[in-house]
Amino acid sequence: MYMEVGRLVGLWRYPVKSMAGEPLEAAEVSWHGVAGDRRWAFVRAGVERSGFPWLTIRERPELTAYRPRFTDPARPDASPTRVRTPSGAEHDVLDPELAAGLGHGARVIKQDRGVFDTFPLSLISTQTVTGLSESVGKALDVRRFRPNLVVDAAGGEPYPEDTWVGATLRIGTLAVRVDKRDGRCSVVGVDPESGRRDPAVLRAIARERGRCAGVYGSTVEPGRVTLGDAVTIAR
Repeated sequence: MYMEVGRLVGLWRYPVKSMAGEPLEAAEVSWHGVAGDRRWAFVRAGVERSGFPWLTIRERPELTAYRPRFTDPARPDASPTRVRTPSGAEHDVLDPELAAGLGHGARVIKQDRGVFDTFPLSLISTQTVTGLSESVGKALDVRRFRPNLVVDAAGGEPYPEDTWVGATLRIGTLAVRVDKRDGRCSVVGVDPESGRRDPAVLRAIARERGRCAGVYGSTVEPGRVTLGDAVTIAR
């Protein structure tokens, strides 16, 4: 049996790892996450064999102002990818000039299964964002948390997604298992609009939430999700 626990109010994919996200009205979700999500990433020179070779917002906060897009949004895994830089220039993601402008000896790679740190899906509730905003003392933009799925939970309980770990959610025709809480790093301290750092954000998450905010998940049954879909949980 399934019980409704909320509604899907936000849906995002990130064509290039650590660059700006693309808000969506609807999306197909496969075993490898939202179609087109994190299919490209930039690798730093000299650390290719390390456990974390990626060029990310931690090294370059201004990556939040680089805006990638698929030339055919309906076929993200088969269409060219363009990136608009903060200066307004637009490049193909494979253009060496784009990589050169990022520094760190960066080069781009493509991974058809997506370049994920842990799991292919991330979810956060509006209640969690509100609770952390109160802890920090200012309104936090949900984009700081780089979620795929944003849920407005029913019932008004704080941090509701923590209670969903180990359960299966159904959203539209998608079934997703909630695998674990999402351990946060300094990326959440970077304002997605200005690129400015605020370490108070991560300090508040560490103090109030054991450094976790939101949850990670993986696909149990591929399907399509649409803003406004009911989110139900298997009991």
